[in-house]
Amino acid sequence: MENPIRTANFLAERDARIAALRETLGALLREQSRITLEIGCGHGHFLTAYAEAHPQAPFCAGLDLIGDRVRRANRKCERAALGDRLAFVQAEAVEFLSVLPEHVALADIFILFPDPWPKRRHHKHRIMRSEILDRLAERAEPGARLCFRTDDRDYFAAASEVVGEHPRWRLPDKDDPAATWPFEHATVFQQKADAHQSLVTLRA
Repeated sequence: MENPIRTANFLAERDARIAALRETLGALLREQSRITLEIGCGHGHFLTAYAEAHPQAPFCAGLDLIGDRVRRANRKCERAALGDRLAFVQAEAVEFLSVLPEHVALADIFILFPDPWPKRRHHKHRIMRSEILDRLAERAEPGARLCFRTDDRDYFAAASEVVGEHPRWRLPDKDDPAATWPFEHATVFQQKADAHQSLVTLRA
């Protein structure tokens, strides 16, 4: 049975969190028209290295649900003196996209070694699913790259199928330069993995 007080508290906390995120992004991205986004940034190793290696790339924003990870990632950003081109935010992906300022488009999107949620009953929590691809497509510019990497073979197969069937994303031909993984820098999870598979798809 639903607890009305608990539900009311949950909704109030969610609304306050989204309002704070909208304010944060409004200030952070006021002068940006395009961004590079990493969903599930961890401690920021990959996106910090990416921003360092690509000084002409769009502003880089990394998301993670865990506050300690975001704080550690922002310390990396500060040590690298990248504060004008890189920031990490504690946020859930759908909430981030819901309050992303209208004038900002997604240029490149990285999703690296996300939780594979291996049990079938948990597949609804996977980030690489049709509903999330819909939301990303709504904010991505034409030709934007979505770069996905995992060490879970079943998840890779499922993600490839979902992307292949999605009307707003397309898989480039294997000999298309756009199919090439754009930047190599091993994350903590990649260093621990015996092997991994990568997928690059383009906003149609």
